[in-house]
Amino acid sequence: MEKQLPMKWNLDVFFAGGSESAAFAAELDALTFEIGALASAVADGSQSATETQLSGWTAKVQSILERIREAESYVSCLMAEQMADTKASRLQHRVQSLAAELGSALTSFDEALLSLSDERWSAWVGQPELDGATFYLTERRELARLKLPPAQEALVSSLAVDGYHGWGELYNTIVAGARFASPPEAGEPQLLSAGQMHNLLSHTDRAVRTAAFEEWERVWGEQSTLCAEALNRLAGFRLQLYRRRGWESVLQEPLHMNRMSEAALSAMWAAIEESRPVLLRYLQRKAELLGLERLDWHDVEAPIGEASRTISYDEAAQFIVDRFRGFDPGLAEFSEMAFREGWIEAEDRPGKRPGGFCTSFPKTGQTRIFMTYSGTASNVATLAHELGHAYHQHVMEGLPPMAQEYAMNVAETASTFAELIVADSSMQLAEDPQEKLALLDDKIQRTVAYFMNIYARFRFEQAFYARRSEGTLSAEELNELMHEAQQEAFGGVLGTVQPTFWASKLHFYLTDVPFYNFPYTFGYLFSTGIYARALEEGQAFAERYALLLRDTGVMTVEELARKHLGVSLEEPDFWRSAVGLAIRDIDTFIEMTSEPMN
Repeated sequence: MEKQLPMKWNLDVFFAGGSESAAFAAELDALTFEIGALASAVADGSQSATETQLSGWTAKVQSILERIREAESYVSCLMAEQMADTKASRLQHRVQSLAAELGSALTSFDEALLSLSDERWSAWVGQPELDGATFYLTERRELARLKLPPAQEALVSSLAVDGYHGWGELYNTIVAGARFASPPEAGEPQLLSAGQMHNLLSHTDRAVRTAAFEEWERVWGEQSTLCAEALNRLAGFRLQLYRRRGWESVLQEPLHMNRMSEAALSAMWAAIEESRPVLLRYLQRKAELLGLERLDWHDVEAPIGEASRTISYDEAAQFIVDRFRGFDPGLAEFSEMAFREGWIEAEDRPGKRPGGFCTSFPKTGQTRIFMTYSGTASNVATLAHELGHAYHQHVMEGLPPMAQEYAMNVAETASTFAELIVADSSMQLAEDPQEKLALLDDKIQRTVAYFMNIYARFRFEQAFYARRSEGTLSAEELNELMHEAQQEAFGGVLGTVQPTFWASKLHFYLTDVPFYNFPYTFGYLFSTGIYARALEEGQAFAERYALLLRDTGVMTVEELARKHLGVSLEEPDFWRSAVGLAIRDIDTFIEMTSEPMN
């Protein structure tokens, strides 16, 4: 690969000019007109629609859906690269308004879908022109039966723009304004953004990460009253809507969105619970290696091993591409192109939002990856993770837009699978025992994150919604719930935990996906099972893997597992085997750290 790869993404290929883009403004104007025309047409004929009308509306919905996704991705990129861009914030509000207007139109569209008898429905969705869209359309029809009457759902969607989604935007404003004083131990004092400060929480020097953690908690403690207000209102909106719909469980919506049964979710968590003693052994051993009686929250991700050198971006890119090539040359070629063509925003600079993501531009057939790269092994893992997301979207290119609407849990499958390829091959190639130990520990940390940290988030949200149904909670009460959830998930072995985690974590404030936690663990374990197959079959599995990814938008996860892996996700066997593979590295870790290393 060429050296000096671009570390800033290219967004002008979509709409030149950033938040001042005239082309983007024109696209939003066009979408406004087309959504309005669709809404009028569907509203007038929803109760007596013909199959011909439904086919025409379906084609228009697919076109608009593709362009709305493109617009959503564009504004999310603008806001991520510069949180203080107020014009981008206004554009995001307009795109959300358009999405809400489309949502209102879709409620009438759903009413039209319901107007067909079962016999007429079966005949209509069987037409060749709807190939690839049948699953999505059937899913909408079935969900519509469980919702409020269309007119009420349309009103909810409209009011949500300045209400429900507005509280999510308030949180983005809070994060954008947050500033953190860099620890004196980290060098020259400076004010850091949330993204920059977060990288210091896993610093190799405990004095640095302890000071960073204290500053992190101080700032989020100051912001917690506003954050609590936003979180309470978001949850209150959901609970009221669920109550009106007659939905008794707060998990009904996230499970439906992830096309997953509660039986599968319960089987997954049960298998993870069984693994806790092994994970506790790892945490206790890590505390010993760090010379601590017990780990504090900011020690859990502290690197072990003396080979935690800084890895240049170009070096990381070459390493990832080489590792991917051992599994599938197509994955390697795609990733090389993404690095070369400026699909990745990796520069470490002020003003960026924390975290990482991959977002798709389905109309253009491209994706964009966002992160803040500082040269750690964890950064390399994040790059591989996000490239897995991008490859998933890449293999779905050419499918109808409705067939590309895959759920978050299977999206996390592709990303975690890519992480596993890089992590395992990194350890195999490491010659220095200290470097191998550092890489092994980094891999186990992700298992801890998915099995314990994510579980703490899940338990927190369950407890929060149960309490929120009785009234609002103060920041102090939210701290208590988070403290309890973290201690439970980590088996009580941690000293200091992070009670303000609920305030600092963006995922709790996203309005498009409730319970933005368990899908990560699902993706991790599902990909572990897929990875085991890949190891058995070698490069011959690559084509089957691509076919599995292409099916993620047209079936439930249970159907996906049965078709491509021949397993049941509602039984414990698959989950236990995947958990066993995930934690087997801990025995190696204990063994390696019990012997002198050169």
